[in-house]
Amino acid sequence: MSEENNFGKGVIIGFIAGGALGAALALLYAPKSGKELRQDIKLKTDDYLDEAEKYIAEAKDKAIDLINEGKKKSEKIIKEARVKSEELLKDAEKVLEDARAKTDEIVKTGKEKVDQKTGQLKSAIKAGVDAYKETKNT
Repeated sequence: MSEENNFGKGVIIGFIAGGALGAALALLYAPKSGKELRQDIKLKTDDYLDEAEKYIAEAKDKAIDLINEGKKKSEKIIKEARVKSEELLKDAEKVLEDARAKTDEIVKTGKEKVDQKTGQLKSAIKAGVDAYKETKNT
């Protein structure tokens, strides 16, 4: 029986609390006169406009930050590309210089061999001519 009594008291307290809360909400949301309603709408509109202006200002600031960050990154990439291209140019010049040196060496060696073979050929022709003259005179 004690439990039923407590349950009944709880139900009654719930109804009283619910009624009080309902009455408070009804007073808070009671209709206002047209003038008061227009004033409230104007205040709320002003609040929303101010809030929208804040969001727009924040968005502009973020956009400016992103643009500046993008510029910094692109400048860094351009600088790195310039350094890399200079390195590649130096490497290409070194390869070209090495190729020229090797070509000069090959040409020099080839010229020496041609000169040597030309000397040998002249000697052989002279020896052949001398041998012919000797056989002809005998």
